[in-house]
Amino acid sequence: MLEEAQQRTDALRATMSEMGIGCAVFTEESSIAYLAGFWGYLGIEFGRPTMLVVYADRDPVVITPLMESEMVSAMTWVKDVQVWEDFGPNSWARALSAALKPHGSSAVWVEKLALPGIVRNFFDTEMPQTTLSNISPILGELRMIKSPLEIKVMKQAGQIAGAMMEAAHNSLKEGAPEYESAIDVIAAGSRAAAGFLTNTGWERFVSPMIHNLQILQSGADASMVHRRASVKPYERFDPVYFCFCNLAQFKQYKLGFDRMFHIGDVRDEDRDVQQAAIDAQAAAIAAIKPGVLAQDVAAAANAVYQERGYQTGYRTGRSIGTAYLEAPELKAGDMTVLQAGMTFAVDGGISVDGKTAGRIGDSIVVTETGFDYITNYPREILLSRA
Repeated sequence: MLEEAQQRTDALRATMSEMGIGCAVFTEESSIAYLAGFWGYLGIEFGRPTMLVVYADRDPVVITPLMESEMVSAMTWVKDVQVWEDFGPNSWARALSAALKPHGSSAVWVEKLALPGIVRNFFDTEMPQTTLSNISPILGELRMIKSPLEIKVMKQAGQIAGAMMEAAHNSLKEGAPEYESAIDVIAAGSRAAAGFLTNTGWERFVSPMIHNLQILQSGADASMVHRRASVKPYERFDPVYFCFCNLAQFKQYKLGFDRMFHIGDVRDEDRDVQQAAIDAQAAAIAAIKPGVLAQDVAAAANAVYQERGYQTGYRTGRSIGTAYLEAPELKAGDMTVLQAGMTFAVDGGISVDGKTAGRIGDSIVVTETGFDYITNYPREILLSRA
């Protein structure tokens, strides 16, 4: 993993050199993981920025809190790890100033739309004459096509997600509270992830623990997209929606994966809505192959919704990788041409406010001839087993 991270950074540096970009500062965890191979666990939300400074003409520099520096140094291939402290003269601002000094202060490229406020304030107050340009589209272009190693990791994440969905399915019964399903999902995913890890080398820093709040809603609340698991008990005929979009991840690679279940049996309206979502997703995935425009995949799904009498304001899919959302997106207006090696979360989604919903989502990789599934679970009307 680290060797490939270094190769990615070298490719970025070559692009920067061609474009006349001398220096770029990365602050997004997904970008730092992609390029430097490490991530922290208590970051900017605690006022502690970690940064990667990449130069076109010299080796990169990592800037990280002193308290995490031992772990970071062991996780990354980057040799120059500069540390800072929470108080005193050795601040992160001083470390960043020192890292930028060899380059000069006239122009710095940053992840402009995601730059943390405290880092933005540093540039505004300490380097007001510096022009800040956006490096994100340039790195995003490099991240679009996944390597065989990345696809292998994402398929492992898919197997972990499958174990999570099986646990979700098995947890469903009348009277059981939603949060118990979430507990079962986390336990199953963590155990499955542990099976792919060793306690040696770089992998010993990778936690198998599945985390984040389970997106789960049931009954009439199924239409509330992204509500979290509560103490609500399941009732007969309830639709139950599980979304793993901030749970299904492994080694920083993040998938999309959704399923809808029904408790005991399914009402006709719920069946119709869910079947429309299933068929729309199937139409979108069937359209995926190299040479197709991203917006045309969305159009295939939207044609199904229109035929069934539904409207949807959702995109049909998003590119996935070390970030939850990468480029391109499967939606109207995105003219990106699909290529082999791109990876997407592809969704079918309908909401009938206050009544019900239809939901299904899978992750796929574009191949030379079409696509392969990264996630797998039956794509049909699913009932509880108890």
